[in-house]
Amino acid sequence: MTSTFDHGALMDRVYRHQAAIYDLTRKYYLLGRDRLIEDLDLPEGGSVLEIACGTGRNLIRIGRRYPAAGLWGVDISAEMLRQAEKNSQRAGMSGRIAFARADACSFDPAETLGKGQFDRIVFSYCLSMIPDWQGALAHAVPMLAPGGRIHMVDFGLQSGLPGWFGKGMVFWLSKFHVAPREGMEEAFAQIAAAHGLRAEVAPLYRDYAVIGTLSR
Repeated sequence: MTSTFDHGALMDRVYRHQAAIYDLTRKYYLLGRDRLIEDLDLPEGGSVLEIACGTGRNLIRIGRRYPAAGLWGVDISAEMLRQAEKNSQRAGMSGRIAFARADACSFDPAETLGKGQFDRIVFSYCLSMIPDWQGALAHAVPMLAPGGRIHMVDFGLQSGLPGWFGKGMVFWLSKFHVAPREGMEEAFAQIAAAHGLRAEVAPLYRDYAVIGTLSR
């Protein structure tokens, strides 16, 4: 079983030399992130937590779209958080976004972030990197404010694309410790049933990606 320390150290090794160029190199294949942001429908002055926020790219875009929103982000990689702080400063949002290092499966939001619940919680292309991804989703549920939603986008199983493409994609992603997750729809349905939520999961771009929500 991978410990928090081991996984955090692994992510730091993976991104030590990539964090500064991550957004430039990923914008062409991390598809659906802007669709997720468009679907947030955040109430005025609402709060957003991004789990495994990486470079802060999504939170910066959310902040621009919702100028009155409160923004928080956690990540297990210190390297990515350093880049997120730099990016938020460049975007003029260093005072708006609060970042903290945390394990997606076990952190206490009140202790780590000074806030216990959020209107929207975002998982963007991270469940495919979190060893206990179902545990991370379930751990986020108590952090939802009344009427809140969890939003997810990640790699799909490539089922609607040519076989050679899917196999090549999965092999290439494995080099970055990324693995598209089987059973995403079933996991969302199980979590929804256990907590009285409504689950929606759908493929994007011929199952290149998958997008979903858990709504309170």
